[in-house]
Amino acid sequence: MSTTTSRGVSRPAPAEAAPARPRRGLRGRATFNFWLFTGPFLIGLLVFVYVPIGWSLWLSFFEARFTVTPDKFVGFDNYRQMLENSDFTGSLVTFTVFAAFIVPLTWAISLGLALLVNRLRFMRAFFRSVFFLPTACSYVAASLIWKMSIFSGVRFGLMNTVLGWFGVENIAWLADPDPPWYWLVIVSARLWLQAGFYMILFLAALQNIPPELYEAAAIDGARPGWQTFRHITLPQLRATSTAVVLLLLVAAYQAFDEFYNLLSKTTWGRPPLVELYYTALGQAQDYGAGSAGAVVLTLLICLVTLLQGRFMGFGRGEEAE
Repeated sequence: MSTTTSRGVSRPAPAEAAPARPRRGLRGRATFNFWLFTGPFLIGLLVFVYVPIGWSLWLSFFEARFTVTPDKFVGFDNYRQMLENSDFTGSLVTFTVFAAFIVPLTWAISLGLALLVNRLRFMRAFFRSVFFLPTACSYVAASLIWKMSIFSGVRFGLMNTVLGWFGVENIAWLADPDPPWYWLVIVSARLWLQAGFYMILFLAALQNIPPELYEAAAIDGARPGWQTFRHITLPQLRATSTAVVLLLLVAAYQAFDEFYNLLSKTTWGRPPLVELYYTALGQAQDYGAGSAGAVVLTLLICLVTLLQGRFMGFGRGEEAE
């Protein structure tokens, strides 16, 4: 291409400026910064998570008593041993029932607290902090408080003192499996410890719901209260509810601290992780059988999670709803 001047002399048209390319130095610096900040986390994840998982899977196929470097391959014998162990299979069944109970209860209480805090016009930050504060408490410390102060089996325990005002005899909350009062102790402690965290998740989701939806519903004649909650609030919380239920399911099967500290060395009410703890680190120190049990527990958690996610439509696109 060329241009003609007023004197009739043709000159080549100026070339178009080429798009600026990012400098290699800046790109290399960005890559270096990325690995600088994520490298330690990835190394820790590899060393402390993925390597132990792979090692545990490998150990589950070997006879590993008092050693983590076995050489005798036994195939699926460790899995057969754990599945024939009535204590371990019983704990799996018990905690499936426990998860079916504690998950919806925690979900309902967390959502109810979030709805109450979201409706406050003043001191919202105060009540949000109050309900969230137990999350920062150690499970071990909370378990000891529940065991020694609130649900102590002697007459000086808070619950027995209150019941004594109404003429009720002292209850051995954690010493007798019949009736199983220990479930009340464990469930109340777990609700107190984790409800505040999930309340924050629901509260964030509630604050992201567009107010225009409620205004449009009011114009259409929707009544405030249950009708608005059912047809507007609850559908908008579907993604958060699914995430909360998934986290609760995994946490229910991984319960350890409160059970171990509340029930001490009793043989009843043990969660799967406590059974695996005594199998792998008890007198027999059977790391192969303990690893096989851990794999079975992991597969059960994955199965229950996938079934729950499919039931609640996790990962389903908006157009498929």
